[in-house]
Amino acid sequence: MGSDQRLFIGGEWVEPGGGHYEVIDPATEETVGPAPEASREQVYAATACARDAFAGWSRTTPEERAAILDRAADLMRREFEPYARLAQRESGAPTGIARGMQVGVGIARFRRYARGALEPVETPLGPQINEAGPMGRAGVLGAVAVRRPVGVVTCITSYNNPWANPAGKVAPALAMGNTVVVKPAPQDPLSVYRMAEALAEAGVPAGVVNVVSGSAPAVGEAAVDSPDVDMVSFTGSTAVGRRIAEVCGRGMKRQLMELGGKGAAVVFDDADLDSAVLGIGTTFSFYSGQICTAPTRVIAQRGIYDRLVEKLTAYLGHLTVGDPTERGTVVGPVISAAHRDRIESYVELGKKEGARLVAGGERPALDRGFYVAPTLFADCTNDMRVVREEIFGPVVVLVPFDDEEEGIALAEDSEYGLLDYVWSGDVARAFRVAGRLRAGGVGINTIGRNMEAPFGGFKQSGVGRDVGSYALHAYSEIQSLVWPG
Repeated sequence: MGSDQRLFIGGEWVEPGGGHYEVIDPATEETVGPAPEASREQVYAATACARDAFAGWSRTTPEERAAILDRAADLMRREFEPYARLAQRESGAPTGIARGMQVGVGIARFRRYARGALEPVETPLGPQINEAGPMGRAGVLGAVAVRRPVGVVTCITSYNNPWANPAGKVAPALAMGNTVVVKPAPQDPLSVYRMAEALAEAGVPAGVVNVVSGSAPAVGEAAVDSPDVDMVSFTGSTAVGRRIAEVCGRGMKRQLMELGGKGAAVVFDDADLDSAVLGIGTTFSFYSGQICTAPTRVIAQRGIYDRLVEKLTAYLGHLTVGDPTERGTVVGPVISAAHRDRIESYVELGKKEGARLVAGGERPALDRGFYVAPTLFADCTNDMRVVREEIFGPVVVLVPFDDEEEGIALAEDSEYGLLDYVWSGDVARAFRVAGRLRAGGVGINTIGRNMEAPFGGFKQSGVGRDVGSYALHAYSEIQSLVWPG
């Protein structure tokens, strides 16, 4: 290939019909490299190639698919250092996150679903005894439920993690025998092309994996509305997810949607405040708050409210904002100038709404890059937009409450329901409160995630579940086989 990245369609590297656009390093504002802009016709060509490849790939043995996914993981591990550097330049992630949480997790997911390809797909069902009647003679009917691949899956990925997010879609989809068309986020698509190179070298047949990128909405729209697409797996905003769902509904296409979040962290008087502060503080540092699972909305009981504000303020004082390649940097840039401006507009809105600005709120004094100072608002109320809307940046809001019922009511007063959190020294109460929160997951005295636990949202936070074996179910259809005993 030449210096300009090409599209990957049908096993070939193809010149983009729409030319190229620049991928910008959020830390330096320099060009990382040119990304290809696919035409609508090329996206349709990619979905057609995936359709043609489906019959052959879906009939491969689980062992064949597992071997290819394992080889791909080996190749990604071989190129770990350059992949991590590219991911860092595209996303602005600090070094530890680019290495461990982006490329490292991406490789781990290919390993996981190499094993997943070998998981049983059949569930035996109890026999049914039928008496003689209009349907035939008396007899026993056996049955089994079998998971089959869905077909062609469009994977539309988010910009906050250009490795783990695509890997979490592509690997289980391939493990189940589906073919894929990947439409990466326009801000950092180059890493996904490296993933495609590794898969091609690992032996994925032509057309099984296709990658088409673009900065124009038409690229994503074509990847959704193509008649060759059977399923859309999307990670991104609720607003975009709604539009995709409308198109999928018209075509009766399967959907897996991981959408927005405004995670509530309910902190009771008897909580371990140091643990709570460490968990809540990840909003400031982890991807600079650009993560839908962040505990951005803190519902704090009044007995510990002031101490929690003090501890979070002190925590902020230890965060180094700056060049993500520098040792000691904790908070890197956000993805773009436009997103930085959006976050800053929410900070101004919070002040106008009457929230008390405790820390942050200013633009860091750095010569270049799209940086936002970690920001803490106290004395908020649930009618404020900074409390209700997803900011997707390093901004935390605190809302006080008196008793358990009020805390639950405040946490539940949201259109989102992805991941919530409860901190309490009374474990029975923590589990009781968790059971009343309409969220896809609840962390109890932790923000840690078990990577076999199902992941997805209630309410406006999504449709479906993935992660672990649940992802294999998400990318499969159920077929029933029934026979006379």
